[in-house]
Amino acid sequence: MDLPSPAISVQGLTKSYGAALVLRDMDLEVSWGQRSVLLGPNGSGKTTLIKVLATLARPEGGKVTVAGWDWRKEGVAIRRAVGVVTHQTLLYGDLTAHENLQFYGRMFGVPHLGQRIREAADQMGVARYLDRRVHTLSHGIQKRLSLARAILQAPRILLLDEPETGLDLEAQGYLESLLRSPGEDGSPRTVLLTTHNLERGLAWGDRVGVLAGGRVAYEALRGDLDVDRVRALLSPSRRASR
Repeated sequence: MDLPSPAISVQGLTKSYGAALVLRDMDLEVSWGQRSVLLGPNGSGKTTLIKVLATLARPEGGKVTVAGWDWRKEGVAIRRAVGVVTHQTLLYGDLTAHENLQFYGRMFGVPHLGQRIREAADQMGVARYLDRRVHTLSHGIQKRLSLARAILQAPRILLLDEPETGLDLEAQGYLESLLRSPGEDGSPRTVLLTTHNLERGLAWGDRVGVLAGGRVAYEALRGDLDVDRVRALLSPSRRASR
């Protein structure tokens, strides 16, 4: 299948909240089949970027395309093409885990929905919780369930904002397995993942970058990465000097 290239393209992206400029003239590109990791401390704009790409936040300027779709004109198509995990689980607490997955599956027209729910739940180790109401589940289990929701429609692209937060070691294993497993068509998954953890970023990413000052300050393929430079960009003293 011919795919538009690249999977994600960001050119001159600007986003602010009130007087606070969070993303400034930012450029980013993610190729199909690539696991791209963006490192950065809290407040560096990681969450804002994921929300913009997922059409959950509106930028002031710049051009954004996801899976070949233009952010400003084709938001519905983008939402069908991506699976998203943010700090908010995007789950309904009074519904059961199964009802949540069923709701999202119907909203996106997922075929063979019952089978897909079982597969996604098994992949993230939450099958035994499907009959439980979400508000009764621990934060870690809710995070696993949000990952199952994100892969339910077999999206071409995963947008994951610090997905390891709140996960125990077992659940981190499920997450790592998900990142390394192929998509539904057998091709490598396309992933943009943010984290503040350098070691996990190096372990998970084919390409690793650092978000600082509202821009991608540095990025390289993992084999070419200058780790000392990454550490310097992430250091508190460097951030305090800006």
